[in-house]
Formats: sequence, C-alpha cells, structure tokens
Amino acid sequence: MPDTHAATKDPSATRSLLRLWPYVRPVRTRLFSAAFVAIVASCLGLVIPLVLKWIVDGPVADHDPGGVWLGALYLLLLGVAEAALFGFRRWLVARPLASVEADMRADLYRHVQRLPVSFHDRWASGQLLSRGTTDLMLLRMFLAFPLTFLVVNGVTILAGFAILLSQQWSLGLVLLVPVIPLVVLCSVFETRYSLVARRAQDQVGDLTTVVEESVLGIRIIKGFGQHRSQALAFRELSRRLRGTELAKARLLAGLWGLITTIPELAIGAALVLGTVQVADGELSAGTLVAFLSTALALRWPVESIGFLLAMSQESATATVRFFEAMDVPEETEGAASPNLLGSAPDPAPASSSADRAPGAPPSDPRSSNSPKDSVLGVPPGADSALISASPERAEVALRGTDGAPHGSTAQPPPDHLGIRFEEVMFRYPDAAPGTSPVLSRIDLHIRAGETMALVGGTGSGKTTLTALVPRLHEVGGGRIALDGEDIALMSRERLRGLVSVAFEEPTLFSASVGDNVLMGGGSSDDLERALDIAQAQFVRRLPQGVDTQVGEQGLSLSGGQRQRLALARAVVGRPRFLILDDPLSALDVHTEALVEAALRRVLQDTTALVVAHRPSTVMLADRVALLSGGRITAVGTHQELLRGNAEYAWLMSGAEERHDGKGEDGR
Repeated sequence: MPDTHAATKDPSATRSLLRLWPYVRPVRTRLFSAAFVAIVASCLGLVIPLVLKWIVDGPVADHDPGGVWLGALYLLLLGVAEAALFGFRRWLVARPLASVEADMRADLYRHVQRLPVSFHDRWASGQLLSRGTTDLMLLRMFLAFPLTFLVVNGVTILAGFAILLSQQWSLGLVLLVPVIPLVVLCSVFETRYSLVARRAQDQVGDLTTVVEESVLGIRIIKGFGQHRSQALAFRELSRRLRGTELAKARLLAGLWGLITTIPELAIGAALVLGTVQVADGELSAGTLVAFLSTALALRWPVESIGFLLAMSQESATATVRFFEAMDVPEETEGAASPNLLGSAPDPAPASSSADRAPGAPPSDPRSSNSPKDSVLGVPPGADSALISASPERAEVALRGTDGAPHGSTAQPPPDHLGIRFEEVMFRYPDAAPGTSPVLSRIDLHIRAGETMALVGGTGSGKTTLTALVPRLHEVGGGRIALDGEDIALMSRERLRGLVSVAFEEPTLFSASVGDNVLMGGGSSDDLERALDIAQAQFVRRLPQGVDTQVGEQGLSLSGGQRQRLALARAVVGRPRFLILDDPLSALDVHTEALVEAALRRVLQDTTALVVAHRPSTVMLADRVALLSGGRITAVGTHQELLRGNAEYAWLMSGAEERHDGKGEDGR
C-alpha cells in the first residue's frame, strides 16, 4: 500500500484551520451571529450569582419571603432565556455548516476526478474515502461546536474573572494562580495530541482500504479460502487503531484530570479564605455566595478546555489531510510535450538495419519509419507531387476525415492525418531514478482510416502506449499528434471527445446497462447499434433490458458480458479515433468471430489502434506494429512480419519458451 501518511510534522493547528476560511466565508454572518448569541447566553449565566447575592443580602437577611420568590422568578427567567439562546445558536449553524461540509466534499470529489492517473496509482482509495467522510464530519463538528465555544468560553472566563475581582480582589487573585500551570499543560497536550490524532486518522484510512478491498475482492477471498488471513489483517489494523485511540484517551484523561483538580484546589482555598473574611466581618455572606457561585459557573468553561483542544487538534489534522489531496496539482491543459509551440522537430534519421529486430522487413516507405513521415512540415507546393505520386493520397487530401470535401488550405498535408507518435518517451513518475524508460523513441504513424494492431510481449508497454493517446499519462518526451494537431495543445475535454478507449479490464458502474454504455456518448439509436456491434444481445434478455441495474463493478455479469458492454461503450459515440486494448480477450471463439465481423465495419470509418495478443485480433488490422524493448521495432502487414520477423512469429506461434529477457519492465 503506498504510503500516503504525513512524512513531516503538520503545521500549527491555527494555520491549518485558517485554510477553511474560503469555505466558511459565505456563511460567516450566521456563524458570527451564532457566536454572539452564545456569548450572550453564557454571560446570562454569570448574572445568576449576582441575583443570588441580592437574594442573600436582601430578602433573606430582611426575612422577606416575597423578595425571595421574586428572586427565584428572576433565576427561572434567566435559565429559560439561557436555554432558548443556546437552542437558537444551534439552529443558526445547523444548515449552513451542513452546506459547508457538502461543498467541501463536492470540491474534493471534483478535484480527485481531475487528478492525473499517477496520483491514483500512488494513493490508497481508503485514504481518499476517509478524507471525504470521517475527516469532513470532524470539520463540520468543529465548526459547529469547538470553534464557537473556544471563543465563547474565552469571553466567559474573562468576564467571570472581571466579576470575581470586582467582588473581592484578594479571592480573585487566588483563583488566578492556576492559570500559568494550565497554559503550560495545554501547550504540552496540544503537541502530543496532534501526533497521536494524525496517526489515528491515517490508520482509519488504512482500515477503510482493507475493508474496501475485501468487499470488492470477496470472490477471490472466498475462492482461495483466504477469509482467515484477511480477518487477521483486519484484526491487526483494528488493534493498532484501538491502541492509538487508547493513547488519545489517556492523554485527554490526564489533561482533564489536571484541569479539573487544579481549579478545584483553587476554589477550595478561596472558600476557606472567604469564610475567614466573613467571620472577621470583612466580607458579606451574600458576596461570598456570589463569588463561589461565579467561580463554580466558570468550572465548565475551564474544564472544557481539554475537550475543545482535543477536538480542535483532530479538526486541524483533518484539515491538513483534506488539503493534502486538494493541493495535488490537477491535470494541466498546457502541453507536457517539449514541443509546446507546435514547431517542427528536426527530421528523424532513417531507420537503419541496426534499429530493426533480427528478421524485420525493411521499413514501409509510407509508414512513420520512413524519413518523409518523420518530418512535421511539408514544403509548399508539395501537395501536387504527393497527389500525382499516389492517387489514394489524392483522395485523402481532397476529403477530410469525415469524408467532406475541402480545399488544400483547410486541412493539413496528407501525411499528417491519423495518429502520429514522434520520438515519444515515457517513464512512470514512481520509477526508481536511473531506470530505463518504459517507452523510448516511439515513432509510429497510423494513417487516417487505418487500423493498426500493436503486438508485443507481456509487460512490453502496449497498454502504457495506448494510455498516452487520451492523455491518461503525459509523455516524457516527443509528441503525439491527431490529424497533425499536438494532443498536448488540446483541451482534455476536446481530446477525449475525439478518442474513445476500451480498456483490457472492463469497468462498469452501479447504473443501468444503458447508462454504462452511453457514457461513451451517442443517442438511444446509437445504443442499439453499439450493442449489436459488441454482440451484446444478452442485454435484451435481462429483466429490464437496457434499464437493468448491473450493480457495483458489474459483478452480476460474466467477464465476457462486461467486456462486450465496455466495447459497446467505446463504439457508441462513433469516435474519430478508437483505442482498443485487447477488447476480445474474455470472449469465446464463436462470439469473438461475430464481434470481429461487426468491428470490421466500424473500423472502416475510424482510425484505430488495437492491442492484440491473438492472430484473430491481428487480422482486424491493416498493418501491425511490433513493440519490443520500449521501441517500435517493425511495422508491416501480418503476413510480412510472420515471414520476416522472428520475434513476431514467435509471439503469434504460441511457443512455450523464449529467454531474451524482454518485456518485463513495461506495464
């Protein structure tokens, strides 16, 4: 599991929590109003001791029952007003803070969707889930209670001590003695608790990951009888989390015990000293009652410091974790290619025999291996020469990729049409320094309307190469062009509207069959056409047809059914460019033959790159490119490569042994 835990000490709690201000600002009026209401309610509680003083020194001393009843009425009204104001405060913050949590969760989800694939390769899904659920719940609770009452209790303590000092300054000084040790205790507690809180929240993310993996992989767990090992792994993580939570509880219990004991000792000392002063006639009984009542009213604001600090520290940690994901840069629309301005690179040298695999045929002069096709620019006036030399190119030059006529100035030269890889290099971001790139100097041209099969050994980088076209990964060097336009200069929305992909591992969502397929675009008519192409007639036999819910990951369907729906999703939008990563691997031979027959009609109207492992899939293509050692080592028809390239012949033959060490470091 990738380590997504904090590697360094988190910033201060205050600095972390201040980052929430952009989310809080829209509801600041209600938050400030709620804080003001809470301060008023809390200060009403400090008026109660003053009423008690008046009752003791007045009606009680004067033996006036009516005055006592009047004082009791005042106390009742103050209590009701205090309760009503606190209830009003709760109402003020409930809805806006729920909106703040929803906005933060929506922003996190939106941001995660726009992060590069390499981010998701590194981060455990459970860590992201815990940030979007547990952490945001903590932040909502913090904004609703601790944030307000840190301010309210602070104001209440200051106002209370002002009243105490005004009533009897000597007794007030006795109660001020514990302030210094309490401040030191809180500082030490905050430092230690922040580390434990961070560890606990990271462990919750790890536990969430294990639960998610166990649920999604329940068939594997049951199939291999690994429920005990998974249970042990879960129990171990639970034990660690329990230990961390107990460490948090011990810290909080220790702080709470000291925060409770030290002020109680001060109140006891003030009681003894005040009793002596009453006995000496220096202090009235009513003043002592009011003083002690005020001191007792300040017990909760003081004792709650530990609880509020603990929640604040957990919230600060949650804020850090939330922004750890939010601070990861999104996929940029700017070019990652070194050729940012679209200027033509230097012409690539012609492929020599040393660059070809043993037995590879000479380069096709129309392919990207020829010097002519490696050049981006075509001199003015070259169109007529190209047209006269090749009637087929003349037809392409006079028609766009959609078949519409156009002038020679409206379209790029014919050699630029289709998909072109030029000196493309790629290395995974998490690769160890100094390791060889997965792909190196890839030069390949798939002409407009052509289907190119990509063949290579396991781990040779075929899937990686196809992922570069829709920019799921960014090229590390060189460039990829669609009809002459650098994909790094396109917006991703436009690029992915032109390119459709069917991955080797079909992924379906918890939605209807129709919704899953129409994620590729198109209309209801296109849906029926796509299902026919993918030979997915089984859909019509489902209980609700295309409206049938397929469930999480589509696991209610077989592997072949999921793959056919993924293929239907790729072709439903009539894409201009089609990328198929071994799209027929889960089909039986009879269904495969039917799908191939339908696919041939689709491939006539698009430019396609098809990853193939079997001769039957290769036969869909006009030409074949062999990927070996991170480079394109041969391009030609299936028959040409069978006759002239030993490695290709071996891959297609299904022989059992080959010990050349190739194809082990790609993805």
